[in-house]
Amino acid sequence: MTVPPLIVAPSILAADFAHLAAEVRAVEHAADWLHVDVMDNHFVPNLTIGLPVVQSLRAATELPFDVHLMIEDPRRWAPGYADAGAYNVTFHAEACDDPVALAKDLRSAGAKAGLAIDRDTPIEPYLDLLPSFDTLLIMTIKAGFGGQRFIPQLLDKVRAARRHVDSGHLELRIEVDGGIAADTIEQAAAAGADAFVAGTAVYGADDPAEAVRRLRALAERAATGV
Repeated sequence: MTVPPLIVAPSILAADFAHLAAEVRAVEHAADWLHVDVMDNHFVPNLTIGLPVVQSLRAATELPFDVHLMIEDPRRWAPGYADAGAYNVTFHAEACDDPVALAKDLRSAGAKAGLAIDRDTPIEPYLDLLPSFDTLLIMTIKAGFGGQRFIPQLLDKVRAARRHVDSGHLELRIEVDGGIAADTIEQAAAAGADAFVAGTAVYGADDPAEAVRRLRALAERAATGV
């Protein structure tokens, strides 16, 4: 698989759930990943989709699945998403007492392993764990609901992670999720993020594929300083 320098991952949380396969195909030739938010009504107050939907969608598209588990007890459930063919499975640091062990399980199951940090969680205690992960997902809102307003102060976590990754020469995606749109993606890219989850900014547009391309162009411009 060719690895692009920047990743744009439309979030199907903002898609029309009555036509999910069609919504996925609408971005298939523009997006890099498809972001799938799994919420359990326990770790976060919202309830979305689970493994059966992921398994069904997996047969409908070639896009790599970026599964974001906002659930309790990820050690129990996360490997199932890897087994279902998810490219990347991300779980929350706040929900797991041994993140490194779960990362090993996910990698053994054939997926990339991601660690998510919620809005109110300091990043510093987790920096030394990053060599065990492929993705660090930094929430730029409070996890649990789509459509929230981007919080620019949370980019300080992105900057800290980028310094740590670069100084340690780690191979790690720094992903941001929450309020990413045309007016915020450049800030996130300039702070050091290289993967961007966008829900409403993509699926609220008249042309979702074109929205993805525009977001990528904005991120690339900010990342290169051109």
